[in-house]
Amino acid sequence: MAVIKNRGLGRGLNALLGDTPTPEVMRQSSQILISKIQPNSYQPRTNFSSDELNLLTDSIRRDGVLMPVLLRPLGDGYELIAGERRWRASQAAGLTEIPAVVRHVSDLQALELAIVENEQRDDLTSIESAAAYQRLISEFGCTQQQVAEKVGVSRVQVSNLIRLLQLSDLIQTMIGLRQLSMGQARPLVGLPTDTAERLARMCVDHGWSARQMEQEAKKAAKAPTITKEKVVDADVIALQEELTRTLGLPIQICCKKNGAGEMRIAYTQAAELDGVLRRLRSE
Repeated sequence: MAVIKNRGLGRGLNALLGDTPTPEVMRQSSQILISKIQPNSYQPRTNFSSDELNLLTDSIRRDGVLMPVLLRPLGDGYELIAGERRWRASQAAGLTEIPAVVRHVSDLQALELAIVENEQRDDLTSIESAAAYQRLISEFGCTQQQVAEKVGVSRVQVSNLIRLLQLSDLIQTMIGLRQLSMGQARPLVGLPTDTAERLARMCVDHGWSARQMEQEAKKAAKAPTITKEKVVDADVIALQEELTRTLGLPIQICCKKNGAGEMRIAYTQAAELDGVLRRLRSE
């Protein structure tokens, strides 16, 4: 069972984010048509593991939905606040209704609850957490201290995560794929993009610890800078980003003046390479 930190949500809302339904939660729940429910527009999680959803689907087919989802009214239906995995798996299991508790919550509370639900289960990557924290600040005017209090982490943790959003799209993708941890990526903030991306690839290739990455980043920061003119091909950058999204692994394209070049695919385990091969062979 997930341990719920004291985040000032109130005992009622805390109970709705747990794994085991309390008698009070079950008394408040009712069966709601799945077709009346739409996803949470404030959902910070961008990737749902198909393997995890398949396991949950099998569990729901066997035992039903044990913990109600949390909804708020929206138009003539409802919007999910917490329990999107259960909602998705219930659809896959062929259910037409799902147990739910309906609460009237603000947009700010909807985002806060979605973050808390995911983080207590360690579902969010560092980049997803960072983007969610930044959203609390930019859209709702929260300070970093207020964000920390709402989600139950330290202000330093909030600050360190938000700084990751300064990194390049390539490195953020690596973090999103859990190839780099926050501790490994944090020393790269502030370094030139080329240097940061080179160190990120080396970290993945050589299995550096966060401490080793910190040492290498310090060396790179002290190294003399060689100024040279470099033409950045926007088409190549766009292609790298497109391939990274399509294949799910960091892609680097190196072009030479004579028109030749090479494409590098960074992976940390054989299963990731197998996944790329399956995608390519299916085309």
